[in-house]
Amino acid sequence: MNASELRDKSADQLKDQLGDLKKEAFNLRFQQATGQLENTSRMRQVRRDAARVKTILNEKAAAAAAEA
Repeated sequence: MNASELRDKSADQLKDQLGDLKKEAFNLRFQQATGQLENTSRMRQVRRDAARVKTILNEKAAAAAAEA
């Protein structure tokens, strides 16, 4: 997932995606705690994707505030 794809989405879609990423991060942490996690690099990828989504949401909020 890259930032240009995220900028094309609406704020509601981004919030839904952020929720999905948070659920996935929780499941990955649970798998790691129980010793079932196979792909450890996925944790880092999910964390960074969530940060990317939050950044785009903040950019959109700032742009909306600047217009008003």
